Amino acid sequence: MAWQAGLLVLLMLAAACAQAADTLRIGSKRFTESYILAALLARQAEATGTATRVSQGLGNTAIVYAALQGGSIDLYPEYTGTIAQEILRRPQATSLSALQQALAPLGLGVAIPLGFNDGYALAVRADDARRLQLRTLADLARHPALRLGLSHEFLGRADGWKGLAAHYRLPQTPQALDHGLAYDALGRRQVDVIDIYTTDAQIARRGLQVLRDEDGYFPRYDAVVLYRLDVAQRFPAAWAALQRLEGRIDETRMAQLNARAEVDGVPFDVLAREALAPAAQDAGTAGRGFLGKLLGPDLWRLTRQHLTLVVAAVALAVLAGVPLAVFAAERPRLRGLLLGTAGLLQTVPSLALLAMLISWMGVIGTVPALTALALYALLPVMRNTATGLASVPEGLRAAALALGLTPAQRMRQVELPLALPVLLAGVRTATSISIGTATIAAFIGAGGYGERIVTGLALNDRGLLLAGALPAALLALLSEGLFEWLERSLRR
Repeated sequence: MAWQAGLLVLLMLAAACAQAADTLRIGSKRFTESYILAALLARQAEATGTATRVSQGLGNTAIVYAALQGGSIDLYPEYTGTIAQEILRRPQATSLSALQQALAPLGLGVAIPLGFNDGYALAVRADDARRLQLRTLADLARHPALRLGLSHEFLGRADGWKGLAAHYRLPQTPQALDHGLAYDALGRRQVDVIDIYTTDAQIARRGLQVLRDEDGYFPRYDAVVLYRLDVAQRFPAAWAALQRLEGRIDETRMAQLNARAEVDGVPFDVLAREALAPAAQDAGTAGRGFLGKLLGPDLWRLTRQHLTLVVAAVALAVLAGVPLAVFAAERPRLRGLLLGTAGLLQTVPSLALLAMLISWMGVIGTVPALTALALYALLPVMRNTATGLASVPEGLRAAALALGLTPAQRMRQVELPLALPVLLAGVRTATSISIGTATIAAFIGAGGYGERIVTGLALNDRGLLLAGALPAALLALLSEGLFEWLERSLRR
């Protein structure tokens, strides 16, 4: 059966690769504007009959760029300043032609300036700006007690906090804060200064004061498309259609689209249609209630993705963990080593493990997510298999030996059946762990209920967060009920 399962996996991978070859794969980062632009690119390409697949919310620049380099996606919306400063590490490469020349040896290109600049800036509450006379970034140096809440990416970027603090001699020590939560933290006075994108809808809505960058520390961040050079040859019709997006969106329009996503709760695909045909606004989708988000049209797709990840990961853990535990059953040192290694894997944070697997495998999506989930599921499967085998009475082993059974026959016909209830309890624990951990897989484009959670974080939408968490909790309860029924059946 093991070779049949392996053959099935190989056939599934081959089918997935064949499908990917005919599908334009579009990625996005994990903030509102990037979601909208990715949906816009997909809709424009689909108008030519091209099949597309959008991997939303893949993470920060490093993850999305790695996905592009590895061939997991074909293109994604990016910004000229980010390409020059963060990707190429060439601050002097400011023009589109200079960026194209530098990217060409990497097999990449940059094109289709969409028409707006979305720069970095720092913002404060308007009342604090008046009280402390904060108008420019240099004014922050006079107030070292101000609490800064900056996004993780801004803290780590070459053109982010470190360079900004050195340039303006800012003495504050910032704390890391997710961009989607920063505006609420500022409104609740938990922080005093946050980093923003200049087209953010929340700036005007909350009446914030944007501090002027008098020295021009931040470069321009003109929105463009970063793509693999073979896209034009593989998808000529779609590429020609994407070219027509050049200059279609200005700063005001982009801010309006961001506001309709964050304030009105309009879906990204609807906003993409609005951007291409502004008169076709779908007001009926604005302000969707919680039930609309929970029972949305994506529920079946996310359920299928989540179930596939969980079932496949647990199956791989059982296929690998049970034979290893059986092999080590009468080898105490080896058993301790294997269980210790599996236990050590459990201590690695899930996002860190995913990042390491992406770097090692060179791809994003289902493969690294499935590998991580299977590794996390190994410990309960191996530990319970070893415990179940150790609990088999010595008298039964002796009886099997007296009957002339070989060690393999004794294991297969006596010990494993007796250890099955304990082994099944380990599979039950592994399944619960996988259901919860699978929500993290959405951070690398593997789908599942975590896709709603990631988007909810980006939009600061608690309803969408709950719409992702509740189905995962329900799935965990259903799995518990299934295993309870299996255990009762075994007892009978």
